[in-house]
Amino acid sequence: GDGAAAGSYGYTNSGYSVYEEENDRLTESLRTKVSAIKSLSIEIGTEVKNQNKILSEMENDFDSTGGLLGATMGRLRTLSRGSQTKLLCYMMLFSLFVFFVIYWIIKLR
Repeated sequence: GDGAAAGSYGYTNSGYSVYEEENDRLTESLRTKVSAIKSLSIEIGTEVKNQNKILSEMENDFDSTGGLLGATMGRLRTLSRGSQTKLLCYMMLFSLFVFFVIYWIIKLR
């Protein structure tokens, strides 16, 4: 009876509990760091999803703009084939005017 208690007491004082406490402290520190990394990776995943959504919307906008520009260029080609050079000049001047207005608006932002 007494031998087991004395052996157990000597075992605790041998420094093993110091190592066990150090391991527990390091384990808790590691658990905290893993938790922080997990929350950071979840935030990164959310940000990536949002950025992909924005890129997809931009791609759709560029596609529609490309279609509109293609149709406009087709109309300009049709105008240039005819004898309506005066109308084509007006159209080009109007396009330049619109371009400069848009440039001016963007510059003011």
